[in-house]
Amino acid sequence: MNTQNLNQTPVLVVGAGIMGAGIVQIAAQAGHPVMLFDTRENAAAQAREQLATTFDKLVDKGKLSAEAASAALQRIQPINALEQAANAGLVVEAILENLEIKRGLFQQLEGIVSPECILATNTSSISVTAIANGLQRPQRLVGMHFFNPVPLMKLVEVVSGLQTDKAVAETTFALSKSWGKTPVYAKSTPGFIVNRIARPYYAETLALLQEQAATPAVLDACLRAAGFRMGPCELMDLIGHDTNFSVTRSVYEANFYDKRFVPSLVQKELVDGGLLGRKSGHGFYDYRAGAVKPELPSHNPVELPEIPAMTLCGTGRVAELLSERLQHSGAAYRQETASPWVGLRLGNAELRLSDGRTASQLGKNIAVFDLPISKQSGATLAWAASKHSDAAWQTQVAQCLQALGFNPLQIADTPGLVVARTIAMLINEAADAVQQGVCTPEGADAAMKLGVNYPAGPFEWLAEWDSNAVINLLEALDEHYRGERYRVSPYLRASRVVQEEAA
Repeated sequence: MNTQNLNQTPVLVVGAGIMGAGIVQIAAQAGHPVMLFDTRENAAAQAREQLATTFDKLVDKGKLSAEAASAALQRIQPINALEQAANAGLVVEAILENLEIKRGLFQQLEGIVSPECILATNTSSISVTAIANGLQRPQRLVGMHFFNPVPLMKLVEVVSGLQTDKAVAETTFALSKSWGKTPVYAKSTPGFIVNRIARPYYAETLALLQEQAATPAVLDACLRAAGFRMGPCELMDLIGHDTNFSVTRSVYEANFYDKRFVPSLVQKELVDGGLLGRKSGHGFYDYRAGAVKPELPSHNPVELPEIPAMTLCGTGRVAELLSERLQHSGAAYRQETASPWVGLRLGNAELRLSDGRTASQLGKNIAVFDLPISKQSGATLAWAASKHSDAAWQTQVAQCLQALGFNPLQIADTPGLVVARTIAMLINEAADAVQQGVCTPEGADAAMKLGVNYPAGPFEWLAEWDSNAVINLLEALDEHYRGERYRVSPYLRASRVVQEEAA
């Protein structure tokens, strides 16, 4: 491919489905002559007709000029045989997720396109190394993983297999940028960056559901309050439990059954019962006509109860947030910055930020609250009380959290609660990805924010929290569950050493 004239390179897109048509659209808008091929009769021509409608809508909305729309459409040419694309400088494959079919396509293309033509696969889950196996020039095959809908989603994972030439990956990276995308480099490992790092977002909620810690509505509300656009249960309902379960299982199997990626029996039961989410009318939630949507208590501001000898304990971001809220309430309190834990001492009782241990492990009249990510007043916050605590203390906890500007939802006394354990595991998975050379910390942050709309990247959360707190929480989870799932990434342990040396 001529890197000097990227936007003049003829592009062949194979596959006229939603992803393929989206890739055609952005390539044509970037100035490329684009050929579209599909084995289904008239599929390529129909996709072009649909793109004409799409361009008209963009013109009507003022997002594209009539001249630019007309020019882009003229660049799109449906073809009936791959041989008509012999002049392509780039081929992007967006066909069925099947290793043998993809291999066969690229082997066929090698006999048609020039030796300099870059071959790119839009696979979301198949090894780029495996697809390249059998090619005469495996070094020119690269992953170019777009996200749906392609015209709107900025992220492209540029995935290198074992034999991918560095110059091919760099050219694909530059081409993605010229198409208005934000590319990140990734190594070809199961799930690449996004589908790998995102597994704990679903897995922790599914684990909490399995142990009956809370309802789907409560878990979703807690994570939406942390800035996620959708809670895990409603997101899995949207994706489809069959699809989500299949991806989880493929990542699990591809990682030689690593317990960190083990699929959920809760989700398997949904799939077995045909409760696939929105597309079947029922999943975690009921989407059928007349179904009643679950409602949760809304924030109810109250006065802070009169508590003698109130002490704000600990330091850091959460302690600062509590201090702001206490000052706003006008409450009298002392500060104990040397405390090993963060929270409030209320007379003979304690309200602590979760460190991964259950409230019952910590003592009698003790409650733990979840990691508050949002500073917004009225944000939902999970909390749990020790099984040894009395009812009066539990009532007082709820009142205190309400008075401090939270919407407290009590869940079972489970380690790490909801947000804290989920974000800790997202950080841990991202740390392992970096440790194994899958991506850089910056690449992980960009991928998760752009690919799945996370409110922050895992390493941005780590900087806000700190390695010690994350490691301590993960070790408490590991101690509680006694398995491989919560083992701490070596990268995290190394970052703790660096922090301690810097201090």
